[in-house]
Amino acid sequence: MARAEHSSKAETARAPIGSLSMLWHFARRYPGRIAGALLALTISSAATLAIPSGFKLVIDRGFTGGGNIDRWFQYLFLIVLVLAIATAFRFYFVSWLGERVVADIRSATQANLLRQAPAFFEENRPSEIASRMTSDTAIIDQVVGSTVSVALRNLVTGIGGLIYLFALAPKLAGLLMLGIPVIVLAMVALGRRVRSLSRASQDRLADVGSITAEVLGAMKIVQAFGQEAREAARFDATVDRGFMTARRRILLRSVMTAVVIALVFGSITAVMWQGAVDVAAGRLSGGSIAAFVLTGGLVAGAFGSLSETWGDLLRGAGAASRLYELMTSAPQISPPTDPVRIPGEGRAARLCFDDVVFHYPTRPDQAALRGITLDVMPGETVAVVGPSGAGKSTLIQLAQRFYDPQAGVVSLNGVPLTHADPAEVRSLMAMVPQDSVIFAASARDNLRYGKWDASDDQIWAAARAANAEAFLRALPDGLDSQLGEGGARLSGGQRQRVSIARAVLRDAPILLLDEATSALDAESERLVKDALDQLMKGRTTIVIAHRLATVRAADRIIVLDEGRIVEQGNHATLVAEQGLYSRLAALQFQDAPIS
Repeated sequence: MARAEHSSKAETARAPIGSLSMLWHFARRYPGRIAGALLALTISSAATLAIPSGFKLVIDRGFTGGGNIDRWFQYLFLIVLVLAIATAFRFYFVSWLGERVVADIRSATQANLLRQAPAFFEENRPSEIASRMTSDTAIIDQVVGSTVSVALRNLVTGIGGLIYLFALAPKLAGLLMLGIPVIVLAMVALGRRVRSLSRASQDRLADVGSITAEVLGAMKIVQAFGQEAREAARFDATVDRGFMTARRRILLRSVMTAVVIALVFGSITAVMWQGAVDVAAGRLSGGSIAAFVLTGGLVAGAFGSLSETWGDLLRGAGAASRLYELMTSAPQISPPTDPVRIPGEGRAARLCFDDVVFHYPTRPDQAALRGITLDVMPGETVAVVGPSGAGKSTLIQLAQRFYDPQAGVVSLNGVPLTHADPAEVRSLMAMVPQDSVIFAASARDNLRYGKWDASDDQIWAAARAANAEAFLRALPDGLDSQLGEGGARLSGGQRQRVSIARAVLRDAPILLLDEATSALDAESERLVKDALDQLMKGRTTIVIAHRLATVRAADRIIVLDEGRIVEQGNHATLVAEQGLYSRLAALQFQDAPIS
């Protein structure tokens, strides 16, 4: 997977300007806005090109033709008014499209990310993904809301201007056309390198965002270990790498702009020289050469600006290709074409592991589980204990089908999880993780995450069962109080009790407890344990624990070591066997009897 990702990045680094076709997929949903933008763009470009024609009439008929000069200046004012109105409409429509397309891209990307299995986020840093969702979409916003419009305007103005130049003076226009192939070749040659550097620059920017999020999220650890200076130096080095990449990109774009402008205006100057000779010889009127000069300036400015917008489009292509990766990544865990419904009503849930072998994607040479066979009967409470790294939490992750085993079968009520819809599987489970997850939202929203349509009475009942009611009522705004990012306004024990209340509210037939009481003080642990004992009645429950005191009452205790089941039985039986469980119990209960 990592190798595939590297290959994908290499491909997108060379992604052509066609990568921007993704934007058209979203923009074409709004044909009315596109039509309005194109109409306004056409009118504004036509009005721009009409200005030189107006000056030609002023000179040839107003100054030298003996006509009414006021009439021709009124004509010019009318052109300017049309230009102003059309430009305003163009700006509104393209800006609206830019914001709408970016919003749709963000929504589509987030929707696909929510479908990804945990393995995806092991191989793609969430902080880098967040950077793509912000910085890359900002570039897309600029491309759709400005660059594309400017590029089209300049293209229409340039082509329309060339047509008008041929109508004014075919010979001079023909001479001007000779320089265009040289300009195009220069833009294409330099543009390839700009595109590659644009992608690299975005990658360096993502690195900066990743380090920022990582360090700010661990600020207490950074300061506790006195690593501020080292983290500042690491951040500075990353910023400098980003600056060096951006400097190379800027330098190359500067060279490309200089080359294109020199070629364009050099060609214009040479042609104007020839035009001046024709005026002196009487082959062109003064108004015609004035119109030719003005139009030539517009054409030169249009094609000169195209070099800059071309660079922006290349940068947008790099951003689009990075977002396209996120938007189209196929989830490793997805529903089968014809998912099998899981049978059973109410609390009946039987969870089976049949000769399961599993390797984490990031550690393919190291088995986390080796030949695990375990049958958890409906209503049974099974505790899983063992040393750190034995594979205890892995069992829970396979039960929720966050991963699929490389060998063996995990089934629920007789249905292999690979044949069922993962959403249905997870809907039958309530989870209390070791590290409580608290969202930067209100207490109410955090609690009802287990059951979004729960009433306040149900929320308070769940909070009461988890011994969370007292501190929740003490919050400034009660259930409407904001808990801060990661639950920063709560203690570790309070966060854990909110997590337990969420599971209580879920009221699922299978309960998964991963060190559910690890962050609680003795008094809170006793109260929550009583609540969990009530919650576990009649439910299929798997309890992961290091503290053996919390699993003595389990119907069955499974002892894992190095990914294998080495012992199983109840507390008394395992203590008597004098095996691994007995040794762990002796260490934890050395000051008290272990029987």
